[in-house]
Amino acid sequence: MINAIIFDFGRVISVQKPLSLFGAYEVELGLPPDTINAIMFDSPAWRDTLIGYTTEEEYWYAIGPELGLNTQEAIDAFRKRYRAHEAINTAVLDLISQLQGRYKLAVLSNSPPGLEDWLDEWQILDLFDIVFCSGDEGVVKPDPKAYMTTLERLGVVPQAAVFIDDAIDNVEAARALGMQGIHFSTAETLVTELKALRIIS
Repeated sequence: MINAIIFDFGRVISVQKPLSLFGAYEVELGLPPDTINAIMFDSPAWRDTLIGYTTEEEYWYAIGPELGLNTQEAIDAFRKRYRAHEAINTAVLDLISQLQGRYKLAVLSNSPPGLEDWLDEWQILDLFDIVFCSGDEGVVKPDPKAYMTTLERLGVVPQAAVFIDDAIDNVEAARALGMQGIHFSTAETLVTELKALRIIS
């Protein structure tokens, strides 16, 4: 019997940014096409932030010069604009609201420290019983400890939980522990898969 639903944050609860937006960033910064994501997210600085070795602010100051941002003011301005373009996936939020009270709900995310503050800023923190943020915990998916710690805090066994993530490696790691895993693509397909598990009707 399923008692808990665990959601990834980035590109699941938050909507995926369109490629056109990254293209616009690259034009603005004078970067070659299709390079900004590699610069930002394939970097040791990003990995250090996800594990909590550095803060998000320290990450931005480390990565700024690689983006062509050579002053603290320029980095702060771009960081603020980048964050402002983040948005809730409203269709997923509607689904979470339907599940609240019927299931234990959690966020399990590879995110810089302070994800709870972000959820609180978006006024959705109260929807979740548990928030596991890698930057606060020092453990990143697909490490089994991230999943097992979340399950323990929810008070459920793996077989009683569904895990939803846009990264297939993370989904497969959850399945290996005995959880139901859903590889997220759209809110519409998520509804279909939850119906197949009889989570919703």
